[in-house]
Amino acid sequence: MWANLEGVFNMDQATFIKTYATNRLNTNSLKWDALGVRYGNPDLLPMWVADMEFKVPEQVTTALTERVAHGIYGYSFTPDSYYDAFINWEQQRHQLTLQKDWVRFGTGVVNSLYAIVNAYTQPGDAVMILTPVYYPFFDAIQDNHRQLVTSELINDDGHYTMDFADIEAKIKANEVRLFIQCSPHNPVGRIWTAEEETKILALCEQYGVLVVSDEIHQDIEIDPENHPFISALTVADGRFQDQVIVVNSPSKTFNVACLLNSHVIIPNADLRATYDAFMQRYNQTEVNVLGQTAGQAAYEHGGAWLDQILAVIRDNYHYLQTEFSEKTSKIVVADLQGTYLIWLDLRAYLDPATTREFIQDKCGLAVDFGEWFSKNDQGFVRLNLATDPKYVHQAVQNIISCLAQLNK
Repeated sequence: MWANLEGVFNMDQATFIKTYATNRLNTNSLKWDALGVRYGNPDLLPMWVADMEFKVPEQVTTALTERVAHGIYGYSFTPDSYYDAFINWEQQRHQLTLQKDWVRFGTGVVNSLYAIVNAYTQPGDAVMILTPVYYPFFDAIQDNHRQLVTSELINDDGHYTMDFADIEAKIKANEVRLFIQCSPHNPVGRIWTAEEETKILALCEQYGVLVVSDEIHQDIEIDPENHPFISALTVADGRFQDQVIVVNSPSKTFNVACLLNSHVIIPNADLRATYDAFMQRYNQTEVNVLGQTAGQAAYEHGGAWLDQILAVIRDNYHYLQTEFSEKTSKIVVADLQGTYLIWLDLRAYLDPATTREFIQDKCGLAVDFGEWFSKNDQGFVRLNLATDPKYVHQAVQNIISCLAQLNK
């Protein structure tokens, strides 16, 4: 299927890393070049921001180069070949059957969440999220003057589950109109099972709650045999499709976030009409021709590259897990099933209020801090594993050595 990337299939991991890992300093990288502004120290090792230190598949670069060589970037439309590539990817990777008419485009999943909140709810309406969760979820609700309703996930020694009784009680008490789901879940790393998805979607169906499922990390499966990604659109043989909107993008999968191309998938015709009417009034944006050029090439030819990236992420995860287990056994490493973002609980070693000082000043790391994802999660940090193993090794050893010094 991926004949154009046979060479990548044949690469060992060391060769793949040598070929694709690259230095991002002085490239206007938010992750690497904005450390002074964001953290007050430009010399930290950046383990934050959910993007990669790996070049895109060669076919993506080739497709972009050929398009740029044309020299004209006028108004464009999405060709059938893009829909075909995307629909084929979803079918082959996730057994999700899409129709072209269901697909709308955005400049990013976060922007699409803002649009969906505005299209389907009114100021003052209640919108629910499960915390800790990706912090722009909070912004999409509060910036638009909706009522924020949160239900805290249950943390059982790093394995997170939904508190269905709490969710139902808060849906009823607050008359929740919209539920924003994160699947796979950022930052706790869960891929929700078919049973969990059926239960949460049935609850939303019972109380007339519209569901938007952020599935941007759908392709990052750590153990797909035991924890396969399940789209909300496939749950119970598609039973809930009329109440579900899915947002996703090639951005996390193929490291093309700033090419500003994402999808809004709306199976229900009435919901599509509502969305289209809203966008017609408030967001007259053309498609990003370079983003779609890259996306099509990635979906057509990027499977083998992704498989190599996943192998690197899994090895980085297993290295971190093993080192912490052997040398700092009280760090709780979350059960990483999906995403390339690992969630660590440092509270057994640190006063939560000192986490930032310890991680930045002593360990020399730039990370995402737990309180960014929930006010209840100070003492947690999120690290990015989609990077050169040398950075993961350095980050892990910095934490281990600094904890050893702390204990002295």
